[in-house]
Amino acid sequence: MTNKEEIQLFIEDARIGKESAFKKLLNTYWSDIYRFQFAKTHDEDEAEDITIKTFAKAFDKIDLYNDSYNFKTWLISISKNIFLDSVRGIKKETISLNQENYEAYDIKDDAPSPEDKLIIEQNLTELLGHMKKLKPQQQEILNLRYFQEHSYKEISEILNESMSSVKVKLLRSKKLLAEIISTKK
Repeated sequence: MTNKEEIQLFIEDARIGKESAFKKLLNTYWSDIYRFQFAKTHDEDEAEDITIKTFAKAFDKIDLYNDSYNFKTWLISISKNIFLDSVRGIKKETISLNQENYEAYDIKDDAPSPEDKLIIEQNLTELLGHMKKLKPQQQEILNLRYFQEHSYKEISEILNESMSSVKVKLLRSKKLLAEIISTKK
C-alpha cells in the first residue's frame, strides 16, 4: 500500500470518527504545518496555537475535504487562513506624541475595564458550568491546559500519555465543549 493510499484510509476512518485515524493524521502532518506557521510567525507558541487550530478545524470539516487534492495542501490552506485571521485581529496601538521632544510612545491599554471584568467573571462561571457536563478526563485535560496553563509536554507527563494523544484529546474536548455551549444558546 502506498503512502497516499494509507492517508486516504486514515481520512476515511476519520470521517467516521475513529480516534486512531485522527492521531495518525495529526502525527503525519503536525511538523509540516507547524514549520509552515513558524516560518510565518517566528513565534513557537503562536505557531503551535495556529497549528492546533488548523487540525481542530480540519477534523471538524473533514467531510468537506475533496479527495482529488493533496491532504497536506488542504491543511496548509486552512492554516494560512487561520494565520491571516489572527493577523487581522491584532489590536491597533495608540501612538502618543510628546509635544516638547516630538517623541512617539506606544501606549497599550490591555487592562480590562470594570465592565470587562464583570463579563469575564460571569462568562467563566457559565463556562465552568458547561465543563461539568463533560467526562472527568475531558474536564481534566481542559483544566490542565487552560486554567493551570500547563504546556503540552507537561500535560503528557502528568497524564502519562504521548504528546500526540494529549493534543488529540484536547482538540476533541474543546470540540465537545463548543457543542455543549452552542446547544445552550
